[in-house]
Formats: sequence, structure tokens, C-alpha cells
Amino acid sequence: MALSLGMKNSNKILSQMKSKVGLLSLIKQSSCTCSMNSHYSKTPLTAAPFTRAFKSPDSNFRFSPTLFLARRFESIKAGKQLDSFGSSVNNQFLDFPGGRVAFTPNMRFISESSEERIPCYRVLDDDGQPFPDSSFVKVSEGVAIKMYNDMVTLQTMDTIFYEAQRQGRISFYLTTSGEEAINIASAAAIKNDDFVVPQYREPGVLLWRGFSMQEFANQCFGNKADYGKGRQMPIHYGSNKYNYFTVSSTIATQLPHAVGAAYALKMDRKDACAVTYFGDGGTSEGDFHAALNFSAVTEAPVIFICRNNGWAISTPISDQFRSDGAVVKGRAYGVRSIRVDGNDALAIYSAVHAAREMAIGEGRPILIEALTYRVGHHTTSDDSTKYRPVDEIEWWRTTQDPVTRFRKWIESNGWWNGDIESELRSSVRKQILHALQEAEKAEKPPISDLFTDVYDVSPSNLREQEHSLRETIKKHPQDYPSNVPI
Repeated sequence: MALSLGMKNSNKILSQMKSKVGLLSLIKQSSCTCSMNSHYSKTPLTAAPFTRAFKSPDSNFRFSPTLFLARRFESIKAGKQLDSFGSSVNNQFLDFPGGRVAFTPNMRFISESSEERIPCYRVLDDDGQPFPDSSFVKVSEGVAIKMYNDMVTLQTMDTIFYEAQRQGRISFYLTTSGEEAINIASAAAIKNDDFVVPQYREPGVLLWRGFSMQEFANQCFGNKADYGKGRQMPIHYGSNKYNYFTVSSTIATQLPHAVGAAYALKMDRKDACAVTYFGDGGTSEGDFHAALNFSAVTEAPVIFICRNNGWAISTPISDQFRSDGAVVKGRAYGVRSIRVDGNDALAIYSAVHAAREMAIGEGRPILIEALTYRVGHHTTSDDSTKYRPVDEIEWWRTTQDPVTRFRKWIESNGWWNGDIESELRSSVRKQILHALQEAEKAEKPPISDLFTDVYDVSPSNLREQEHSLRETIKKHPQDYPSNVPI
């Protein structure tokens, strides 16, 4: 019954495609190759015209077949939107499941790649100034200031927590250095009702939603106040309150989960979507491909955000792809896609805002490839200078820093100055250091928490393990932390 309704809605949407355009069509008009001499449209776009374009069949916008494949070939009309491969043989067609396919006398293989790379949508240049004629979703002063505050907070938290790990106070950490805009701007563009299914480099989304410095510190120290009860490794944050699924370091396994969550939202007719994050290395996992196909077939309202930072730990993208990055993979599965400058907070905000409108309003998945760079080491267990040049890292750190670029933009609007900057950084540093100290001295969870929250009634083998552990601790107390309650 539910699937039948979904098919009817899909046919209705397809019938309106000729008089509609998705937001990404508008974004395409302002796409760039991330060069200084690209042209953009200068008028900020608000959400209202976008919403009207989605819902009004009388809109004068037209669907562009050169941008996206029709998501289903349920009708001849949908098939006609595709690029022609040549004339058919005496107008002969094959009625194949999914739509009619024309025969051709010409043997022609589909090229493995296009002549030109997919352009990259960008709003702000390296000096934080909008390109002439750039198109973007308008951001209010209040939202812009919060975005910048949170980017600075995230940057400062990473510095202090990284140093704490180097001091031996926590066992592990990883930073978001260079990727702050993707974290904060994407979080600002979605709603708190949207499910977030993260990889592990997205703590900024939690920060935006209200997760405190103390909550971050409690998790990293695994103390009694940690929501995971000390059973997760540091940075595996999670929050039911903020609809943020608990982090799992296994690569790409979260992607099919996100599709399932999105499909559940769709079945419950919720005005919400699922948003999931992953790196360029995750696209080499089978779960990525399964998730894209799963989402397209079920028309799930899910946004896939690929943080293409150039390095999947030590594997460069030259060894990761033969295709033009991740963005082109969406079309193969019938998923609408866009490439965005991941170090441009306004571009990320606009693209994710547009993607959310389409995902919910049209019932479809969206793939966003954000081009960025991981300035820090992959984790505290990594030394990235062993596999990439130091001058490359330094160039990205000094010339492409997303926090600095966004600061220049808010300063040019008269919303920020040096005095406010100094006060913010001093205040944030004090808050984080205080949270760190409080988390460090807090009591650890009891041993019993290792054996709870899985079974309603603990099985005999688990009870035996708990008894064995307690006996071992009694015999060898010097080998176990003294601050863990027995």
C-alpha cells in the first residue's frame, strides 16, 4: 500500500518536471571551477522562491536534462529527457521493465568520462568576498554570527583536545581542521528534527544543535556522565536529544542506515530528512553503492554529504578514483548531485539548504560532494607528513582556511571586528579548559555497566564473564585503574 502511494507520487512529480526546476538547476547557473575569474549571480536567494518552484506546476522554470537523469524511466516522457544516443532502427523500441529502450544501428560505448570535469559551486572568493552575480541563500546576521562562533569553538576544541591526547590524558582524538565549514554550515542549513547519521569528523553538527563542551569532554574521558557509559572510544559521540546517531568508525556502514531512517521518516509523513556524512574513501566501500541505489529506488529523503578531503587516511584520491570524483557516481544510480567548495561556508549552507528542500519536497535523495582538505593528521595515531608534502598542507592551512574566509565576509558586512574576535577566543578557551578539567576528575562508570543495556535478563555466560573480571581485578588490582568503581 505504502509503495503504491510512493509510485503514484513519483509519477505525479515526473509529470510536472517540464514546468519545474530543482534548486540545483539554479545553483548550476552559478557553478564554477573554483577559479577567481568565474562568473556568478549576485542576488541572494531566499527559501520562499525555491519552495514555490518545487510545488507550483505553473512555475516558468524548466527541468534541465543535462544536469540530472530522470530518476525513473516509468514513462516515455521521462525517457525523452535523456541525452539522445542516435536515431532508432526504423523507430523500433524494446518494452523493457523500467521503460521503453530505443534500438540503434550504431555500436557506441558510453565514454568512461566527460571531456570536462564537473564544476564546483562557490560563492566566496579567497578574500571572503562574493563573486559578481553569485547566487546563494541569504543568511541573517544572527545565523552568520552563530556559524562563525561555532567554527571558532570547534577549531579551539580540536586544538585543546588534541593537546590533551598528546599529554596522555585521553587515549585518542581526531580533528576537523580545514573542514569546519562543512560541519557548521551544513548543520545550520538543516533542522533539528532531521536525523544526522555521521561518520566521525562531524562534531560541529552536534555543537550547532546545542551539545555542550562539558558533554564533549565527558565522552572523550569516558566518565560517569558520558552517555555511552564509557563503552565507546573517544569522539564516538551520540545524542538522542539532538537526533545524532552514535558514531561508529567502521567506514560507510552508516550510509544504508541513513537511507532506512529516511525511508521511515517518509512512511511516517514527517517533514524531515536524514543527513549522512562520509569521506572520499567511503565511496570505495560497497555500502556506499548499496545506499545510493537503495535511496534512489525507495525515493528516500536523504542527503549524502561526501567530504572529499583528498586523502582517505594515506590514500590520495588519484588512487581512490578513476571517475571525476564522487559527484558523478550519483547519476549512475539516479541520484541528483552537486559539487561544492567545502571551504566556502555560504556555498555549503546554500547547497544543503537547497538539497533539504528537494529531498523533502520532492521525495528524493541528494548527493553533495564537498571539495575540502584535511589540514590535520587523520587521527592522533597518524603522521600525515609521511605520505603528503608539508608545503601542501601549509598552503591549504594558510590560503584556504574556511574559518578565516568566513570571518572576512562577516567583517565586510560590519557584523564583526577584532575586539569581538579576541573576546570570543579567550572565552571559548576558558570554557573548554574548564570542561576538560571537570571531565578528567569525574568518577568513572562502574564495572557493572560493561554488562548492561543489551539483554533484559543477563544470560549465564555474561554473568560468568562479569564474575571472572571482578575476581581478576581483586587478584591484580595494580593492573587496573583505581578510579573505576568495582
